[in-house]
Amino acid sequence: MTFVWLAFFDALLSIALIAAGIVGAHFYLIEPVVGFGLFGLGVFLSVLGLLVGLLAVFLTRKPQLAAGRNRAWLATVVCALIALPMFVTILLSSKYPAINDITTDFDNPPEFTFAQKLQHEPNRNMKYNKPKYADRQQAGYGPIGPIKERLEPSAEFARVTEVAQAAPAWKITYSDSAKNTLEAVATSRLFHFQDDVVIQIRPTPDGVSLIEMRSKSRDGIGDFGVNARRIRRFFDRVALARGKVNEQEEIP
Repeated sequence: MTFVWLAFFDALLSIALIAAGIVGAHFYLIEPVVGFGLFGLGVFLSVLGLLVGLLAVFLTRKPQLAAGRNRAWLATVVCALIALPMFVTILLSSKYPAINDITTDFDNPPEFTFAQKLQHEPNRNMKYNKPKYADRQQAGYGPIGPIKERLEPSAEFARVTEVAQAAPAWKITYSDSAKNTLEAVATSRLFHFQDDVVIQIRPTPDGVSLIEMRSKSRDGIGDFGVNARRIRRFFDRVALARGKVNEQEEIP
């Protein structure tokens, strides 16, 4: 019966840790990285509880141990409901490279100005590390380049600013119309992890504007593809805004 109770308490403790991590981080009671750590520990205990629960089910197969067997099955099912979806999520996320700084320009990436003041670590280096990130970004995500717009830079900067202001969970922290550059902080909904974003509009010799972008996480080593998706989704919103403007211009 020892394994039955061990599996049962593993299931309860797993639920408690996961709930504490999510609730604590979401309501700003603890730091996001602490909340995620509690969540991860809860998932680990669910895996352990699943293994111990299966062993307990096997050891209580005799009829006289039916009560313990039911409790073992309950613990096993609870742990499986937690562990298996997380295992699938981790498996699907393993295709992403262990990087958390994505840019549309490896050689001349947009650099952060104001974001330096917002970091957890004072004097954190926010410069783009091309040898560390460029090859892995290319291998993991393929081409993520800037987009071209047929507006002069100041007009394009105004449009991009409107799109950034409407982006879910974004907060613009810095804007310089002279340099056509803005910075923003993107906050995740569940754990409130914060990533820094910088967007810069650059003129080209052929008269079009380049929208360059960079998205960098403040925590962790990898990002499960979040920063690359953020850039692509933002560019999709810019394209959608362009389409709406063109439709309005065509209305007689």
